[in-house]
Amino acid sequence: MSVGVRVWSSLSGQGEDALQDRATEKQEAFAGLVARHSRLMFRVAYGLLRNAHDAEDAVQDAFLKLYRTDAWRGIADEKAFLARTVWRVALDRMPTRTMEDITELSLASTAATPEQSASEADERALLRRLMDGLPTELREALVLSALDSLNSREVAFVLAIPEGTVRTRLMRARAELKKRFEALKGGRA
Repeated sequence: MSVGVRVWSSLSGQGEDALQDRATEKQEAFAGLVARHSRLMFRVAYGLLRNAHDAEDAVQDAFLKLYRTDAWRGIADEKAFLARTVWRVALDRMPTRTMEDITELSLASTAATPEQSASEADERALLRRLMDGLPTELREALVLSALDSLNSREVAFVLAIPEGTVRTRLMRARAELKKRFEALKGGRA
């Protein structure tokens, strides 16, 4: 079941008389919001939590909080506002990890052959390990920008830092990843 459907089905079960009385229009507007942004919110939560079930729960919690408080009405930049909301919910759910946990991360691959699958999984695991080794401030900006397709203004809003700081962190994160990748590549040759 998709995140958007789970969120909407959870909302529909709460006092249907009250929801019907409050307005079908509100439901339709919120359903549109869920449909437009549930994938983005999942990517943001997954980028932080690295677990699909936890990410779905974070998205659902974020949507429920927004619906109950009507905080979603009249927001200027939906994408940035929702990304920041789910980021904060995901931060609250984030487990503490040890370096051993981080080095054992692997990602599923949809490659056609076993060889391609193994190669892509190795590359993704290597990239994840390299990204996980970055300082938190650099990793957060990189995850939001590269994996979640947010621009520097939106990343700045999510992290509550100046836009120039985001650009600097992204530049430093990419340079550090390149340096680490080249060091590993040089060590294998």
